Amino acid sequence: MTSTNRTTQTFLVLIFFYATLLSHTTSRLLHEAPSYESHEQWMAHYGRVYKDADEKEQRSKIFQENVRYIESSNSVMNKAYKLAVNEFADLTNEEFTSTRNRFKAHECSPSTSAFRYENVTAVPSSMDWRKKGAVTPVKDQGQCGCCWAFSAVAAMEGITQLKTGKLVSLSEQELVDCDTSGHDQGCEGGLMDDAFDFILNNKGLTTESNYPYKGVDGTCNSNEESNHAAAITGHEDVPANSESALLKAVASQPISVAIDASGSDFQFYSSGVFTGECGTELDHGVTAVGYGASADGTKYWLVKNSWGTSWGQEGYIMMQRDVDAQEGLCGIAMMASYPTA
Repeated sequence: MTSTNRTTQTFLVLIFFYATLLSHTTSRLLHEAPSYESHEQWMAHYGRVYKDADEKEQRSKIFQENVRYIESSNSVMNKAYKLAVNEFADLTNEEFTSTRNRFKAHECSPSTSAFRYENVTAVPSSMDWRKKGAVTPVKDQGQCGCCWAFSAVAAMEGITQLKTGKLVSLSEQELVDCDTSGHDQGCEGGLMDDAFDFILNNKGLTTESNYPYKGVDGTCNSNEESNHAAAITGHEDVPANSESALLKAVASQPISVAIDASGSDFQFYSSGVFTGECGTELDHGVTAVGYGASADGTKYWLVKNSWGTSWGQEGYIMMQRDVDAQEGLCGIAMMASYPTA
């Protein structure tokens, strides 16, 4: 082979090498571009602004990791529920749960209170308290860990409507600001039974319009605290670890429940009956406002959350009901309670 031919051959090999390298690089950039662009679109949609380029880069990486997780989860065949990118997509799961899930389950002790629905023998095959006018629109606790207040207030709004025929949005902020002498500590966490005790001792709770939600701990407004719009006569616990007892209760009124909502699947839940993996380390207070069965026969609890309407099914989640574990999925049957009026 002549030197000219060898030179030509070497040149062609180099061209092929660089062409291949360029192709791979372009492919990688094209693959990455949608993720970067989608983060930009997501920022515009939710009005997210970062303090500097470093924070934006960090949040973009978290966002892309979360998108990959969501896409991977949704690619699983025959999964009963779907995940979606929502306003929490630039947060790690630890960041997300640390600011919102502050139910103080470890502070609770077993109850020996009466259960007024013990002797209920027949319940409807399905229930949706929203359709009966006993549920206010979904609220948003923001980055304040007062899920316990939203859960307790939703249950109180329900029993108030059932007793008076009037649906009134009551004040979570009053609980955040004023119910601070016991375990309940505003945005730092609390539990629903203690909230009911405060409402009972305070002889009522005012409206949300009188004492609007701020999403931060504040000083108790004693004038509004005494301006009662609704009252309760007491509260009772649902017998623990019994979905059948919980069914009797939810068939009768909206019920405060505690769940383990610590997983990424909860953070990005979008639709369907949630059947995902979760523990029983109760960290979040929500409200069971109904139950039913999906088209394929999967039984579920209808649960109202306090993470705004962009999360889940416009703020709600359907959680699998009648599971093998006596605690219920995510511990939903472990610490349920309700106000009486």
